[in-house]
Amino acid sequence: MSYFFYILRCADNSLYCGITNNPDKRLKEHNSDSARGSKYVRARRPVTMVYHEEFPDIQTAMARERQVKKWRKSEKESLVAS
Repeated sequence: MSYFFYILRCADNSLYCGITNNPDKRLKEHNSDSARGSKYVRARRPVTMVYHEEFPDIQTAMARERQVKKWRKSEKESLVAS
């Protein structure tokens, strides 16, 4: 099973990072009234997925998420633009 690191752009133009094994389902969860969407994103809907990377296991995806979360917004924007 593959895992994905993803970046969402929120309605307020902020960026949200996360991991999932099903990007389409996760995006729907974030945009729905489901309790499975994150609290941060819930107040900033609608969101769009602007970037994702695929990894062979959850540990690698989590490591990438931790790495990118430490970046400044300008660095994340550069990643999204690439």
